[in-house]
Amino acid sequence: MNLKFLNVLLAASLWIMPASTLHAADESPKPIIEWTTENIMSIVEEAPEYFDNDPERFYGEIGAVLDKTIDWRGFARGVMGDYASSARIRGLDDAAKAELRSQLEAFTAVIKTGLIRTYAKGLLAFSGSKFEVKDPELPSPDARTASVTQLVYGNGGSTYTVRYQMGKYRDGKWRLRNLIVENINLGQIYQNQFAAAADAASGDVAAVIAEWDIASNLPEALDDD
Repeated sequence: MNLKFLNVLLAASLWIMPASTLHAADESPKPIIEWTTENIMSIVEEAPEYFDNDPERFYGEIGAVLDKTIDWRGFARGVMGDYASSARIRGLDDAAKAELRSQLEAFTAVIKTGLIRTYAKGLLAFSGSKFEVKDPELPSPDARTASVTQLVYGNGGSTYTVRYQMGKYRDGKWRLRNLIVENINLGQIYQNQFAAAADAASGDVAAVIAEWDIASNLPEALDDD
């Protein structure tokens, strides 16, 4: 498998997320992803005209879309795993809860900035690519979770599979909870890396957050050095 291409695919998949604020509450997950894919890729197609001279414009346009579609805080909390779990929070006193909230806000900012800066350029390689979204896998008509499969047709006839694990929130809108590119579970990998770093730091979450770097935490399978 072309690991460099898979690395870029992972980057692109991060941003092809449900436009939860732009669709009706009872919208199916499939058209949400289709709509967002189309709009994100329209930004990508225009980017080569100005990226070399004004990369901040590209980051800003991608970021503006992502701010409307991604629950950055929820993603960051998921990566923190047990260190930001409800069970742990219940066992903290008020001061410790306030400290955890501060840490979560700091990590949210790190995650947001890091992902945009590290992965956005990977999107440029997908200009003109073909994407096909399959019907969502819903356990029942009233299901609050769904898995949506997207096929990405790469160079040389290669086809890659992206699975979006989505949840329906209290406001009735679908949002992305996790994604799997081929067999690479992004959320689980980052969560494991955070736990390992926290263990190495004797539970010092603040130290882990201060040293966290999205680029250095890429899954090893995607490291194409």
